[in-house]
Amino acid sequence: MSYTLDTSLVSQLSKSYINGKWVDGKSGKDYDIKDPYDDSIVSTVQLANKEQIQEAFKTAKEAQREWKKTSADERREILTRALNYLKENKEDILKLIIRETGGTALKAEVEFGFGVGDMEDAIPMVDEIYQPKDYTSNTPDKLNRVYQLPLGVITSITPFNFPLNMATRTIFPALALGNSVVHKPDVQVGLVGGQIFAKAFEEAGLPAGVFNSILTDVDEAGDEFITNPNADFISFTGSPAVGRHIKEKTSTSMKPLALELGGNNPLVILEDADVDHAVNIATFGKFMHNGQICAITNRTIVHENVYDEFIQKYTERVKTLKAGDPKDSETIIGPLINEEQADKVMDLVGKAKDEGLKVAVEGERNGNVISPYVFVDVPNESTLASTEIFGPVAQVIQAKSDEDAIRIANDTEFGLSAAIVTNDLDKGERLALEIESGTTHVNDMPAVLEANVPFGGVKNSGIGRFGHEWAIEELTTTKWVSVQKEKLDYPF
Repeated sequence: MSYTLDTSLVSQLSKSYINGKWVDGKSGKDYDIKDPYDDSIVSTVQLANKEQIQEAFKTAKEAQREWKKTSADERREILTRALNYLKENKEDILKLIIRETGGTALKAEVEFGFGVGDMEDAIPMVDEIYQPKDYTSNTPDKLNRVYQLPLGVITSITPFNFPLNMATRTIFPALALGNSVVHKPDVQVGLVGGQIFAKAFEEAGLPAGVFNSILTDVDEAGDEFITNPNADFISFTGSPAVGRHIKEKTSTSMKPLALELGGNNPLVILEDADVDHAVNIATFGKFMHNGQICAITNRTIVHENVYDEFIQKYTERVKTLKAGDPKDSETIIGPLINEEQADKVMDLVGKAKDEGLKVAVEGERNGNVISPYVFVDVPNESTLASTEIFGPVAQVIQAKSDEDAIRIANDTEFGLSAAIVTNDLDKGERLALEIESGTTHVNDMPAVLEANVPFGGVKNSGIGRFGHEWAIEELTTTKWVSVQKEKLDYPF
């Protein structure tokens, strides 16, 4: 694949999309979107200001009043045309994923596939609104009907790591269900995280104002995306600190939220596990996209009876992972998203060493690329084990028993995803229910996504769920309508 971008497409995508028009930001500030590997400039955009964000919410509110009245067939046709545009332009999208996120070609393919799955699953949701379900009544001749209705204007805020996929799981269901959207992608990945959808919807004939995507940053936006009075629901994926801020800022508004805030995800390897298979799971499940995935394995917890064998085979495997340019087909570990993130990871490595943690595989930093580290014999109360790393730094914790492994897995403030490796599937499923997380996978890694099942966390990993019927519940409002067919006699 040639990694040269279509300059005409990039030029159009380098603007905000408000009320059906491509517009330059009015903040007076330029922002360079850079390739994380070599800091080459992918595009320079002008950041939108707060007044433009307010304009987007106002036009979204007005546009939604008409969009919610469209037929299911009309919404289906428009969303299908948008999906087809994205499929037809897959190669350009893959290039943007690689250039903006620093992901490998494999990562780009995986992300695009997840995104397509989300969109395909969302389109049938057009049939879910205005379709009554009838319920019995204790009152004679009364008909009870319950409807799911569009909620209104959806705020969508997405992160840098899987920007295409993190957007599709909110944007497409929201539009299918008769809502409008004001979307804020992380500007570092703004083209593939937001503006490519604007282009798809423009080509598909989506009415102006129904989808708006803003290229801006927090200095310009402030809290406008979460406090704007026209925002009826907030979908956010990002850090726990920002999630808590959103919850605090909206606490008096009764505004519903879906917050996916990352985690400290355990991979539990039981005594009866196939160690070779466990190594496969642990390697891919930790180092996919350099560890920059919210559901990635953060702690690998291994039963003491297979611990030494696992450590030997795991460290040997990790040492073979090539780090470098993601545009090289043999590269497994590419760059972190920016210098600041690389600094954070290396600071964490330094603290782990200062605390005396044992290094089994020594990595190194070259620019934003960090080759893999593996720490072993890690105490669960250590700084390393208590932190969501978001980088290619693995840690292995020894457990005295299967029960001890589950105890360690639960000994965290987070609860997004988890996994168990075992040859006893019944035991695996039983123990999966004991792990305090929104999802647990038996004989797979924690970072598993599918569009038709619920995804979200417990404890400090967030609130709400993404996924087909759960998204319908989140992105609609439930209304009871009763019809009294015959006149009632009232007591007064």
